[in-house]
Amino acid sequence: MRLLGQILTDRGSKYAVSGVAVSSRADIDAALKQLKRDKSYAKATHNTWAALLTEGGPIKGDDGEAGAGMVIIRMLEREDLADHLIVVTRWYGGKHLGGDRFRHVQTCVRAYLDAL
Repeated sequence: MRLLGQILTDRGSKYAVSGVAVSSRADIDAALKQLKRDKSYAKATHNTWAALLTEGGPIKGDDGEAGAGMVIIRMLEREDLADHLIVVTRWYGGKHLGGDRFRHVQTCVRAYLDAL
Protein backbone atom coordinates (compact mmCIF):
# COMPACT_ATOMS: atom_id res chain seq x y z
CA MET A 1 0.00 0.00 0.00
CA ARG A 2 1.40 3.36 -1.04
CA LEU A 3 0.52 6.13 1.44
CA LEU A 4 0.90 9.69 0.21
CA GLY A 5 -0.24 11.02 3.57
CA GLN A 6 -2.01 14.30 4.16
CA ILE A 7 -2.76 16.17 0.92
CA LEU A 8 -4.89 19.06 2.14
CA THR A 9 -6.76 20.65 5.04
CA ASP A 10 -10.00 22.63 4.86
CA ARG A 11 -11.99 24.02 7.80
CA GLY A 12 -10.41 21.50 10.13
CA SER A 13 -10.97 18.44 7.93
CA LYS A 14 -7.82 16.66 6.81
CA TYR A 15 -7.52 14.54 3.67
CA ALA A 16 -5.01 11.84 2.75
CA VAL A 17 -4.75 9.43 -0.17
CA SER A 18 -3.31 5.96 -0.62
CA GLY A 19 -3.52 3.11 -3.10
CA VAL A 20 -2.29 -0.26 -4.28
CA ALA A 21 -2.60 -2.65 -7.21
CA VAL A 22 -5.42 -5.18 -6.73
CA SER A 23 -7.07 -7.87 -8.83
CA SER A 24 -10.05 -8.98 -6.72
CA ARG A 25 -12.45 -8.01 -3.95
CA ALA A 26 -10.35 -10.14 -1.60
CA ASP A 27 -7.29 -8.01 -2.48
CA ILE A 28 -9.31 -4.85 -1.78
CA ASP A 29 -10.46 -6.16 1.60
CA ALA A 30 -6.90 -7.15 2.52
CA ALA A 31 -5.55 -3.72 1.50
CA LEU A 32 -8.22 -1.88 3.52
CA LYS A 33 -7.47 -4.08 6.51
CA GLN A 34 -3.75 -3.31 6.15
CA LEU A 35 -4.46 0.44 5.90
CA LYS A 36 -6.58 0.37 9.05
CA ARG A 37 -3.79 -1.30 11.02
CA ASP A 38 -2.46 2.25 11.22
CA LYS A 39 -4.45 3.68 14.14
CA SER A 40 -4.84 7.12 12.58
CA TYR A 41 -6.48 5.61 9.48
CA ALA A 42 -8.61 3.28 11.61
CA LYS A 43 -9.90 6.32 13.54
CA ALA A 44 -10.59 8.38 10.40
CA THR A 45 -14.16 9.52 9.82
CA HIS A 46 -14.21 8.20 6.24
CA ASN A 47 -12.02 5.85 4.21
CA THR A 48 -13.69 6.19 0.81
CA TRP A 49 -12.35 3.82 -1.86
CA ALA A 50 -12.86 2.59 -5.40
CA ALA A 51 -11.30 0.30 -7.99
CA LEU A 52 -11.96 -0.81 -11.57
CA LEU A 53 -11.47 -4.56 -11.58
CA THR A 54 -10.74 -6.25 -14.91
CA GLU A 55 -12.75 -9.21 -13.60
CA GLY A 56 -15.79 -7.61 -12.00
CA GLY A 57 -15.93 -4.00 -13.14
CA PRO A 58 -16.17 -0.93 -10.92
CA ILE A 59 -16.50 -1.38 -7.17
CA LYS A 60 -16.62 1.30 -4.49
CA GLY A 61 -17.18 1.99 -0.82
CA ASP A 62 -18.35 5.45 0.27
CA ASP A 63 -17.84 4.76 4.00
CA GLY A 64 -20.43 7.39 4.92
CA GLU A 65 -19.19 10.00 2.41
CA ALA A 66 -22.10 9.54 -0.02
CA GLY A 67 -21.07 9.90 -3.67
CA ALA A 68 -17.33 10.12 -3.06
CA GLY A 69 -16.62 6.59 -4.30
CA MET A 70 -18.23 7.44 -7.64
CA VAL A 71 -15.90 10.45 -7.98
CA ILE A 72 -12.93 8.08 -7.63
CA ILE A 73 -14.41 5.60 -10.14
CA ARG A 74 -14.91 8.35 -12.75
CA MET A 75 -11.31 9.47 -12.37
CA LEU A 76 -10.02 5.89 -12.67
CA GLU A 77 -12.11 5.44 -15.81
CA ARG A 78 -10.74 8.64 -17.35
CA GLU A 79 -7.19 7.48 -16.63
CA ASP A 80 -8.02 3.97 -17.85
CA LEU A 81 -6.43 2.61 -14.67
CA ALA A 82 -7.75 -0.88 -13.96
CA ASP A 83 -6.91 -3.19 -11.08
CA HIS A 84 -5.82 -0.39 -8.77
CA LEU A 85 -7.42 0.61 -5.46
CA ILE A 86 -7.44 4.26 -4.43
CA VAL A 87 -8.49 5.25 -0.89
CA VAL A 88 -9.24 8.84 0.11
CA THR A 89 -9.23 9.27 3.88
CA ARG A 90 -10.96 12.15 5.68
CA TRP A 91 -10.71 13.15 9.29
CA TYR A 92 -13.76 15.35 9.93
CA GLY A 93 -12.90 18.76 11.34
CA GLY A 94 -16.27 19.79 12.74
CA LYS A 95 -17.60 21.87 9.84
CA HIS A 96 -19.65 20.65 6.89
CA LEU A 97 -17.89 21.22 3.57
CA GLY A 98 -20.85 20.74 1.22
CA GLY A 99 -19.79 20.26 -2.41
CA ASP A 100 -16.20 21.19 -1.58
CA ARG A 101 -15.69 17.67 -0.23
CA PHE A 102 -16.00 16.27 -3.77
CA ARG A 103 -13.39 18.71 -5.06
CA HIS A 104 -11.11 17.61 -2.22
CA VAL A 105 -11.58 13.95 -3.19
CA GLN A 106 -10.66 14.88 -6.77
CA THR A 107 -7.58 16.79 -5.57
CA CYS A 108 -6.42 13.78 -3.55
CA VAL A 109 -6.99 11.30 -6.38
CA ARG A 110 -5.20 13.61 -8.84
CA ALA A 111 -2.21 13.84 -6.46
CA TYR A 112 -2.09 10.04 -6.28
CA LEU A 113 -2.39 9.57 -10.06
CA ASP A 114 0.32 12.19 -10.67
CA ALA A 115 2.63 10.33 -8.28
CA LEU A 116 2.26 7.00 -10.13
